[in-house]
Amino acid sequence: MSLQLKAANPNPNENAKKGQTIDLGNGSEVVYVQRFMAYDEAWRLFDYLDKQIPWTRPTIRVFGRSCVQPRDTCYIASAGLPELAYSGYQPHPYSWDDFSPLTEILKLVQKVLPGSRFNSLLLNRYKGGNDYVGWHADDEKLYGSTPEIASVSFGCDREFVLKKKPSKSSGGEKRSDGEPESKRLKKSSDANQHSFMLKHGSLLVMRGYTQRDWIHSVPKRAKAETTRINLTFRLVL
Repeated sequence: MSLQLKAANPNPNENAKKGQTIDLGNGSEVVYVQRFMAYDEAWRLFDYLDKQIPWTRPTIRVFGRSCVQPRDTCYIASAGLPELAYSGYQPHPYSWDDFSPLTEILKLVQKVLPGSRFNSLLLNRYKGGNDYVGWHADDEKLYGSTPEIASVSFGCDREFVLKKKPSKSSGGEKRSDGEPESKRLKKSSDANQHSFMLKHGSLLVMRGYTQRDWIHSVPKRAKAETTRINLTFRLVL
């Protein structure tokens, strides 16, 4: 399948078209572009991703126990990269050559983010409001100390929450897919928490020391009745 992708059409809402940048402090930054991709293009890609990607829902280990990951996943990586592993799970790396539309999306992301480089892609599919990702940071050593992660969303709007990492004395920052902490969200101050409603065709970028100092999640939401697909582009060093 070959697609000629294009960015979103011009829109009078300049913030939605050009994006907003949030300075999290201490060298951490988030950029959100609500209309990164043209609406109809994004739906065509959603249909391709939903039907053609070899999705799997693996068993992972969280806090010493095994559980089924609460979302589907797939991993794409350039040849020769170190193997990715998280929560006791090591995904099979598929080739970019197997899914040409993913390469076209990558080119569009890099066009919007001049100077950025990505050589791997973790895809996630949330099939309803009970699918989620718990609090975690993408701070694996293979991404380096200041990873840039570009996240493109398709389908159902879902809330994405960033929260300042707890101090080491309070228990740390382990991935918590087994236990979403949505009940604690409203207790954080505005300075220590940021929430985004990730729209169909949007782009969110985490930069600098965001993975060192912050954790993020996509919490369960009862009203999210349809499927969301998320592509997170990363650079493995």
